[in-house]
Amino acid sequence: MVDVAVLISGGGTNLQALIDACAEDDFPANIKLVISNNPRAKGLERAKKAGISTKVINHRDYETREDFDDQIHEALNECGVKLICLAGFMRILDARFVNRWRNRMLNIHPSLLPSFKGLHTQERALEAGVRFTGCTVHFVNPELDDGPIITQAAIAINPDDTAETLATKVLEKEHIIYPQALKLVAEGRVRVVGNRVTIREADYANESIINPIPE
Repeated sequence: MVDVAVLISGGGTNLQALIDACAEDDFPANIKLVISNNPRAKGLERAKKAGISTKVINHRDYETREDFDDQIHEALNECGVKLICLAGFMRILDARFVNRWRNRMLNIHPSLLPSFKGLHTQERALEAGVRFTGCTVHFVNPELDDGPIITQAAIAINPDDTAETLATKVLEKEHIIYPQALKLVAEGRVRVVGNRVTIREADYANESIINPIPE
């Protein structure tokens, strides 16, 4: 069983998906701590309802990003977690922090990376006229929304789609693939070689998953 911390800033729907997955008897990970930089984040209530320890580390209380990141790192070390999941955590972590947790920190992003990094992904997908969008779970590198890709899910963009309808459909896929990615990592089946992920004995099957292993 691998102990995990989840970092959030808002409502925590992806946190809830992870909580639900970890509640299954055979799931190989356990959420030990939820940290939020926002003391009013609704995700904190989700964690408390599930009996998970929470901690607020408000970025406004620190003069520098480095001081804030150091406080998070200290809290993570104190509780002994081995993996971090970023789930709507709206702060950019500095390179020093990321490198401390390299290949042990997962993030989910609402696009098919490396396309549409950053914010307003669905608006930009519509403006670009792409036929598909989706979401990506990846290990975190110091560069924004960059790092080895673990899993992806794609959806077709219909002529009548708006940024709001796309966001809703993508979020549904996020709730599926984030627990899947965490399970793969916690089981020790994920290996990073350079900037690529290989998955040992990838025996799971889901039509929405884009397997990062080349044919």
